[in-house]
Amino acid sequence: MRILVLGGDGYLGWPTALHLSQCGHEVAVADNFVRRQYDFELGVESLVPIESLHTRIATWHRLTGKTIQAYIGDLTEADFTYDMIRDFRPEAVVHFAEQRAAPYSMIDRKHAVYTQVNNVAGTLNVLYAIAETDPDIHLVKLGTMGEYGTPNIDIEEGWLEVEHKGRKDRVLYPKRPGSFYHLSKVHDSHNMEFACRIWGLRATDLNQGVVYGQQTPETSLDDRLATRFDYDAVFGTVLNRFVVQAVLGHPLTVYGTGGQTRGIIDIRDTVRCVQLACENPAERGEFRVFNQMTESLSVAQIAETVARSFPDEVVVDNLANPRVEKEEHYYNVVHSGLVELGLEPHLLSDTLITSLFDVTKRYADRVDLDAMRPRVDWRGALKGENRR
Repeated sequence: MRILVLGGDGYLGWPTALHLSQCGHEVAVADNFVRRQYDFELGVESLVPIESLHTRIATWHRLTGKTIQAYIGDLTEADFTYDMIRDFRPEAVVHFAEQRAAPYSMIDRKHAVYTQVNNVAGTLNVLYAIAETDPDIHLVKLGTMGEYGTPNIDIEEGWLEVEHKGRKDRVLYPKRPGSFYHLSKVHDSHNMEFACRIWGLRATDLNQGVVYGQQTPETSLDDRLATRFDYDAVFGTVLNRFVVQAVLGHPLTVYGTGGQTRGIIDIRDTVRCVQLACENPAERGEFRVFNQMTESLSVAQIAETVARSFPDEVVVDNLANPRVEKEEHYYNVVHSGLVELGLEPHLLSDTLITSLFDVTKRYADRVDLDAMRPRVDWRGALKGENRR
């Protein structure tokens, strides 16, 4: 297949592009490098150094003989988006190209507006470009489990069968997101469903849990192929932060009681899920949703797993929660669709965490301790801090 990966320079986009290329697909990537600019803005950087996109692509070609084409531009620019899709003529478009951090979207008004415009307008341009170029192109879009929030009922895969006053219908599952970032993903989902229903497009929405891990078989081939390892309080995942804190002998910073439960997934399963979605496309006119996660753990359980795996003593420090969220809640998620397509999940294990300890020890001199302290308060607007 010809597969275009949007956001192909990012944490997940890059290893996904390599995995699809290794599987024999003809792959192109697109990026505007804004993720690297966020690092400059926030004064942080990936724990693992990452090469330029052009160096990565050249290294992959030297190692495998496989070619990855690159398009440099911004999805919010319609001309670029149309020209790229018309030039590459993909059969599938994998869409990672969005501002992906909830804390970043909650910094202030400017960051909230930027996140919504960048994510929603960019995705709309992609939908229009597909509809007007080739409606048969399959859009595989990375959503998030955070769209659902934490309802007191089971979370189905995107759709819900309801009965009201004696009548039944199938509706999109009600969403209660917890940040302006997650809200942007909800808007994306509704726009995609609309495009499938009205224009007859085909789309798969992958509502992904929190991703952990830093290496895939492809990125492990050469240091120059490495993907990001974010550990800071804005873009870093909770597991990465706990691993870094354990290695450095610092307390694991748990927000609140740590009872917040989330779906999680290994990075190796992320790239496999995208492959399965591309190779088994939705039907024309179908808006298909998969909950892309493999298990659920609370933040406290993740901290306990890291502490148990680390050979030295680990202390947990419960901080005031900067987010507005339920700390104890029901959480039961249906996530069978991708398993039915062939996913064989990797579950969080001591082996995986040990490998992350090794990565952290190798680059420990690059750690910025201040970057791990929470500095974005969800209540900032109420305190007059979000007026910029």
